[in-house]
Amino acid sequence: MTPDPLVRHKVTVTGKPDAARTIVFINGIGTDQLVWRHVTPAFAAEYRIVTFDHVGSVPSNFADFRGNQVRYLNAKGYALDLLDICTALNLPDDTLLVGHSLGAVTAMLAAARQPGRFGQLILIGASPRYLDADDYTGGFTSRDIEKVYEALRLNYRSWAEAFAAHAMGAAHGQPTDRMADALVSVPEDMMLTTLCAVLQGDHRSMLSQLKLPTLIVQSRVDYFVPLAVAEYLQRQIAGSELAVIDAEGHLPHISAPDALIAVMQRFMAAHGCPPATPPGAGAPGEAA
Repeated sequence: MTPDPLVRHKVTVTGKPDAARTIVFINGIGTDQLVWRHVTPAFAAEYRIVTFDHVGSVPSNFADFRGNQVRYLNAKGYALDLLDICTALNLPDDTLLVGHSLGAVTAMLAAARQPGRFGQLILIGASPRYLDADDYTGGFTSRDIEKVYEALRLNYRSWAEAFAAHAMGAAHGQPTDRMADALVSVPEDMMLTTLCAVLQGDHRSMLSQLKLPTLIVQSRVDYFVPLAVAEYLQRQIAGSELAVIDAEGHLPHISAPDALIAVMQRFMAAHGCPPATPPGAGAPGEAA
C-alpha cells in the first residue's frame, strides 16, 4: 500500500489555510471527492476544507485496494484510512466530519474509535445496517441484497445505471450517466467487495459510544435509506438532531445543495462554529 495517506487518497486541502476550524468531507460509493463541489464553497471562506478519495474508488489507488483488500471487507477499514489522513494532516481535535452514506458510517466508526479526536458529526443518508431485522427496519431483505449482487454479476453496466437512477432520484431529473460511468470505472470484483462491506455491515452496537454533537440529515425520499433508519439513529445517538430536507434521492449534496447547506449552517451555528456563506453557493449539478 502507498505509504503516504495523503498521496494514497489524493487528499485535497482548500478553503482558508489558517482557519481555526477544519471540515473533512467524506463521500460514499460511486462518487469521488468532486461530489462536494456544490457544498464546499459555502464554507471555504471561514474553514479549512479537506476532501479525499477512498481507496478503490479511483484508478490511482486501485492497486492499494487489491494489495490490502481484506482491510476493506468491513467499513472499519475506511475509518482507519480517515484516521490516517487526520494524523498526517495533524488536524485539531475540534475537526468537523461531514459524511455521506459509506462516508457517514466511516465518520461514526472513526469518532467511536477515537472519541476525543473530533468536534461534531454531520451524517447524510447514513445507515448503520441495511438489512432488516426483527426489531429493526433497514430497508432491505436478505433476498433484496442477493438480487443486488446477482444484477451486478449479470450485467455490470445495467446494474450501475439502475443504481445511479435510484441514487439520484427521478423527481429532480438529475443526469445519471456520469455516476454510472464512475461506478463501472471500478473493477467489478472490487465494487462487489465494497458493496458487501456496506450492505452486510451492522454497526448499531457502536452508536451508543458517540457522544459528539451530531446532525442526521435525511432526504424526504431516499430509496436506499428509509426515514425509519434516520429516526433510529436519532434515538440511538445521544443528543443528536434529525433534519429531514426537501430532497429526493440519496445524494442531496447534488440534488438539493442549498437545503443541505442551510441545515448544516444552523447546526454549526448552534455549536459555536464560524458563520458560513448563505445558501445559494451550491447549485444542482451532475454526479462526479
